Amino acid sequence: MPVSQELKHFGNHLILGISGTTLSDEDKYALSELQPVGVIFFAKNFLDGAPYEIWLQAFKELIDQIRQYAERDSMFITLDHEGGRVVRTPLPITRFPYAFLLRSHAREVAKATSVELKSLGINVSWAPIADIYSHPQNPIIGARAFGITPETAAQAAVEYYLGLQESGILGSAKHFPGHGDTSKDSHIELPILDLTIEDLRNRELIPFKALIEAQVPLVMTAHILFPKIDPDVPATLSQAILNGILRQELGFDGVVVSDDLDMKAISDMFIQPGTVARSINAGCDLFIVSRNINSSSIERTYQIAASFADSLSNGSLQESVVAAARARIEKLLAVTPQYLVHYLDKDTLKQHAELAIACSFQQVGV
Repeated sequence: MPVSQELKHFGNHLILGISGTTLSDEDKYALSELQPVGVIFFAKNFLDGAPYEIWLQAFKELIDQIRQYAERDSMFITLDHEGGRVVRTPLPITRFPYAFLLRSHAREVAKATSVELKSLGINVSWAPIADIYSHPQNPIIGARAFGITPETAAQAAVEYYLGLQESGILGSAKHFPGHGDTSKDSHIELPILDLTIEDLRNRELIPFKALIEAQVPLVMTAHILFPKIDPDVPATLSQAILNGILRQELGFDGVVVSDDLDMKAISDMFIQPGTVARSINAGCDLFIVSRNINSSSIERTYQIAASFADSLSNGSLQESVVAAARARIEKLLAVTPQYLVHYLDKDTLKQHAELAIACSFQQVGV
C-alpha cells in the first residue's frame, strides 16, 4: 500500500514487533514503508528447541533482513530480558532469576547479561524495573521488582543499570511513575491507582529519581490511571505525569518510550484519532507496537501511523514538538552501539549459569 511521507515519519518514533522467526510479507512492507527506528523481539522470533548454532544463525539472518528492509544501518535492537519469567531467548542463554533475588549480584548479573545480549545483536534491554514490590497481590510486577521498599528497589535497580551501561547496553527505567502497587495487569485491563503526587514522591518516584541521577537514557511509561494526578488519561498520555513530573520535576531529558501499545489497558485508545498526538504532546517520544498481544496483524500499526500523520496535517500536533522528540531519539541512536551476532564459548556460559545458581540460593531481606 502506498505510504505518505508523514506516515513514514512515524517510523522515526516506532519500535516495531516482528511476526515470527522469518519476515512475513507484512513485516517486509512495514519495515520498508515505515522504516522503524527500532524493533522488539519476543520468544516467537527465536527457533526454540533448535540447536544453539541453528537458532542463532536464523536470528542473525532475521536481524540482517530487518536492517535491509528498514534501510537503516543504526537501529535500536531491543529485548525484554529481565530474568525470571521475562526471558524470551532459548537455551543456552542464561536463565537468571527474578530481580528480587539479584540484590547484591545486580551489577554482576547485568554485566553477564550484557555479554549475552551483545552476542545476539541486542543493544537495548527493557530493564531495569524501577517499580517497587509494594502490593503482595500484584499480578504483573511482584518479584520482577528489586525490592519491597523504595530504598532497596532503588539501590539494586541502579546497580543493575550501571552494569548494563558499563558493558555497552542501553537500559530503560520502567514503568513510570510506578506499577508496583497495582492489583490489575495492564496487559489485560487498565489499572487505577488512587495515589497523590505526595504518595508518589514518598515512594514510587524514589527509584526513578535514582536512575535518572545515574543518567539512565530511557524511561518507559506505565499504562495506569492516576485519577488524583490526572483523572482523564493514563500516564502514557498524561502531560501532568510525563511533562510535569518526569521532565520538569525529576529533570529527565532523555527518551520517553511507551509501554507496548498493544496492551489491553490502552490498545483501544490508540486507534482513536488524535491519541498518539496527545501522547507526544504529553512528552512521549518513542512508541512500542509489539504485534504480540492482541494480534500479529500490522493493521493497528498503520492506524497509529495514520493518526500521527493526520494530527500533523490538522495542526493538533506541532512539527516543533515532533522535531524535539526526534532530536532526543537521534541523539541517543547516535551513541547506541550496533553489535554483530556471534557465538558464546561454553566457559562463558558455564560461568553465567553458576552465577544464576548463586543468585537463586542467596538469602533475601527487605
